Amino acid sequence: MGSNSSRIGDLPKNEYLKKLSGTESVSENDPFWNQLLSFSFPAPTSSTELKLLEEATISVCRSLVENNPRTGNLGALIKVFLSRTKELKLSAECQNHIFIWQTHNALFIICCLLKVFICQMSEEELQLHFTYEEKSPGNYSSDSEDLLEELLCCLMQLITDIPLLDITYEISVEAISTMVVFLSCQLFHKEVLRQSISHKYLMRGPCLPYTSKLVKTLLYNFIRQEKPPPPGTHVFPQQSDGGGLLYGLASGVATGLWTVFTLGGVGSKATASPELSSPLANQSLLLLLVLANLTDASDAPNPYRQAIMSFKNTQDSSPFPSSIPHAFQINFNSLYTALCEQQTSDQATLLLYTLLHQNSNIRTYMLARTDMENLVLPILEILYHVEERNSHHVYMALIILLILTEDDGFNRSIHEVILKNITWYSERVLTEISLGSLLILVVIRTIQYNMTRTRDKYLHTNCLAALANMSAQFRSLHQYAAQRIISYTCRHLRRYVYVLDKLYFPHSHCSTLQHCFSTLSDNGEELLSLTCSHILRSYASSLFSLLSKKHNKVLEQATQSLRGSLSSNDVPLPDYAQDLNVIEEVIRMMLEIINSCLTNSLHHNPNLVYALLYKRDLFEQFRTHPSFQDIMQNIDLVITFFSSRLLQAGAELSVERVLEIIKQGVIALPKDRLKKFPELKFKYVEEEQPEEFFIPYVWSLVYNSAVGLYWNPQDIQLFTMDSD
Repeated sequence: MGSNSSRIGDLPKNEYLKKLSGTESVSENDPFWNQLLSFSFPAPTSSTELKLLEEATISVCRSLVENNPRTGNLGALIKVFLSRTKELKLSAECQNHIFIWQTHNALFIICCLLKVFICQMSEEELQLHFTYEEKSPGNYSSDSEDLLEELLCCLMQLITDIPLLDITYEISVEAISTMVVFLSCQLFHKEVLRQSISHKYLMRGPCLPYTSKLVKTLLYNFIRQEKPPPPGTHVFPQQSDGGGLLYGLASGVATGLWTVFTLGGVGSKATASPELSSPLANQSLLLLLVLANLTDASDAPNPYRQAIMSFKNTQDSSPFPSSIPHAFQINFNSLYTALCEQQTSDQATLLLYTLLHQNSNIRTYMLARTDMENLVLPILEILYHVEERNSHHVYMALIILLILTEDDGFNRSIHEVILKNITWYSERVLTEISLGSLLILVVIRTIQYNMTRTRDKYLHTNCLAALANMSAQFRSLHQYAAQRIISYTCRHLRRYVYVLDKLYFPHSHCSTLQHCFSTLSDNGEELLSLTCSHILRSYASSLFSLLSKKHNKVLEQATQSLRGSLSSNDVPLPDYAQDLNVIEEVIRMMLEIINSCLTNSLHHNPNLVYALLYKRDLFEQFRTHPSFQDIMQNIDLVITFFSSRLLQAGAELSVERVLEIIKQGVIALPKDRLKKFPELKFKYVEEEQPEEFFIPYVWSLVYNSAVGLYWNPQDIQLFTMDSD
């Protein structure tokens, strides 16, 4: 390269890299390695710099791939690194900056080379490069070292055993990045890998005993969120008298031969973005997620998942069962705090989901917390800003809520937590509202967004399941939450009548009804109630009479008719026809949620009764509908009972007076008149082969979020670039 080079693009010309990748063998004891490793390199932060580095590395790798089987220089480089790591802990304690700096540089080069090797060659070819050992003439020994396995064990030791100091921060990050790179072979396969070098090395052999210690260290790195030291800390600082001998020697090499790596100087490193204020925590979390989502080996379960499933609180003194491998303890309070604070990122939300779903100790601890709002509010904010989030992040947030709502204690306690001034909720000023009511508002808003935009059945089903789990414990619902429950149900009731009208009376051209739906807004539904009620009376009786006589046959005929028109005229099904079954499912579930609340906690929710009475005209049209007739019995009973009491009280009643009559009526209503239904309870269960979803998702997070790692998007096979 020469001392005048100043661009990453000049790397292939660098004389030391040319020697490393050339035809001449370099002994691991050669002074060449000290010269090669003495460069000052603040890791590239921009995608442009990372891409340039990748391209330059590929050029060097091509020569190395060709010559390494004869020279063994890659193995020599790894042996140099391995020998240095044996003294790394002592070097950290002695503040030996130069030694740590050069060891970091060795690992950086190995990581860059390994990344290209994994991308460009098969696993068999990769292992050949890492098992090469030079043999002298006449030596017919077949023994060879598996340097890849040694390297991985060494990286695990480095991550878990080296104390985290300013001078060891970067090498700790680099060790984690190298492990991520080692596992990145999955990126270059469309199918989920079930047998790979990852399984061979990480799930058995000398790496296996490090499992629990590695998982624990990665979790603590996430918990601590340690920020990187000031730029230049890894380089031994120059003294005013010219510096010591070690610095002078290393500085002479770095300044003269590796100017290319300074990229404008050590002090010019771009400041990390707020969400990546701790590269170590970010990289640790990504590696942890990758390890946790490895498929089981053919002869053994994933030990990293086992460790995540079984770890306990440091305050738990009970012994671990002998049947639980890879067990360890960690401070749950610190972990809970970190999870609450970091929910802005996909990967932190995915970790929270993983722990809640797989570790019963964590789930029990979290559900017993008295400050659950610290965890729930960030999750609600993710759902509230659904337009700005990718679909996978929204799914994870929603499933977390579903898991939490499986617990009756959680469903009761969230209505006891009173929140003040929720600034991110913009539809209405909420000066005071319970956490439970806010959760209802956000989930209903998410369903509504999904029904009008993405139309994902999986998403709205889980939203409704969470509301259903909560419904029996609804307490003191905020008037706006009660209003939204009823108005959202009414919105779909109206939509349902409109769709039926189009299906069974396609030539009626009910422009007034169509206009109602085209102009209907979330906050202005009450302005259209009279018009809609009048129209519904005109159509509902004939529609529901038709349905009650031959409901299934009519639906079947309508479906066949629509399919026939599609095949004959090649016209897509209209949206309203495609939505019919979805709308009916949503209505059914919303009616069951209302019924569950009325049956189990009527006396706690006068605002819900008030909102129901306000929209009673619409509900009355559905009392004879064959799909909803059973669930409408209790709702109809409540409407009739309280309407009668309001009629007796006279006209021109104030809101306060109506609520007072409702509260008095709740006491007078005989509870045995309300029909009992099975309790609404839904439990989250992962679908079969969850790895088909989670592995591409995790690797998309690595691809988009890993610090200092770049892969050519054209090489990625596991997911498409527009994948969330």
